[in-house]
Amino acid sequence: MNVKPSVLFVCVHNAGRSQMAAGWLTHLAGDRIEVRSAGSAPAEGVNPVAVEAMREVGVDISDQKPKILTVDSVEASDVVITMGCGDVCPIFPGKRYEDWALEDPAGQGIEAVRPIRDEIRTRVEKLIAELVA
Repeated sequence: MNVKPSVLFVCVHNAGRSQMAAGWLTHLAGDRIEVRSAGSAPAEGVNPVAVEAMREVGVDISDQKPKILTVDSVEASDVVITMGCGDVCPIFPGKRYEDWALEDPAGQGIEAVRPIRDEIRTRVEKLIAELVA
């Protein structure tokens, strides 16, 4: 039986980059990949500008809530992608870790968030190609 790969996106607030990445992965991979996201210090809610930027491309992340990063969520994931959360992500042997250096959309207008959104899409497409080979 083929177990589907799981990906965890982590940033500090789980409000912008990791939510956009999870939105893209869910949108582009459908049910072929399990998607999680979390933050080391979750915000109250998802960045409204990130929600708007994703809505422009037909991806709805408005129902998402920032979640706290847990050891369990890392353990349950095959690939852990960090986005500027530094050393707070627990490291487990046998996991694949990637750090995506992306500008933080927090406090930025839609003009600044669109290129971040598009860069995340490009990286997520590459990730899907590797995982669903």
